[in-house]
Amino acid sequence: MRGRTIVAVGLGLVCACSAGAQPKPSTPPKTGVAPLPRDLEIQLALSALPRHLRDAATVYVLNPAKGFEVARQGTNGFHAFVARTGDDTFRGTWPLTAYPDDILYPVSFDDAGAKANMRVFFDAATLQAQGMAPQQLKELIQQRYRSHYYKAPARAGLSYMMSPILRTYVNPDESDDVRTAIVPHVMHYAPDVSNDAVGAVMPSPEAFTHFVEHGRWRENPDPFVIMRGPHGFLVQFLGVTERAAIAKEYEAMLARLCTLRREWCLPQ
Repeated sequence: MRGRTIVAVGLGLVCACSAGAQPKPSTPPKTGVAPLPRDLEIQLALSALPRHLRDAATVYVLNPAKGFEVARQGTNGFHAFVARTGDDTFRGTWPLTAYPDDILYPVSFDDAGAKANMRVFFDAATLQAQGMAPQQLKELIQQRYRSHYYKAPARAGLSYMMSPILRTYVNPDESDDVRTAIVPHVMHYAPDVSNDAVGAVMPSPEAFTHFVEHGRWRENPDPFVIMRGPHGFLVQFLGVTERAAIAKEYEAMLARLCTLRREWCLPQ
């Protein structure tokens, strides 16, 4: 681990997998991302949302040859999908030499977020499918952030990331180190808000080290701001009891993911 800043938006839930499970080989297409089984991808996407929002949410699946496509049109203004080349990819100065094929984090946005923050994910998927080189895509997305091509959400709102599994960059502002962990959380839009402005405190280096080594927080950190700027979020983690309930609810889904990729087996 080469940085000590906080885990980026989206590291997720840890759950035990069968010690005898043998991951099946997977051959990614030229885009670098192999499609998930459709039913599994839909279930995984919806796991980002609390139970009462799932049935009426719009759900997307990734077509590696085209980008995200609507799998089910919803009615409640919430949108859910599984990020494979997410916004974490475009942070930091480290080079994106190849598209990762193991990034996996379910994320959802309300209507305001879908018109703002969600566009980054969808643009990245489309351009990746069209064959844009990895570093070229990273530089383009970063330029779009700087030029305010991507606008801040038009109103207060939130993004649910309550899934039982997320795999992404631990500290994308510093390196491309990737981990799988248990961190179901809710992210409130906080454009141009600093931690000092809201009295938030980043987790200590010791707490962060424990998280990296064990895949879970020793103690739940207080809410804190990440990605300071127009697309900043105030992150609030769920408690131990809630995490355990989510892990229990999705035991079968987690076991299925673990058979597909060893990287998607949650740490013991």
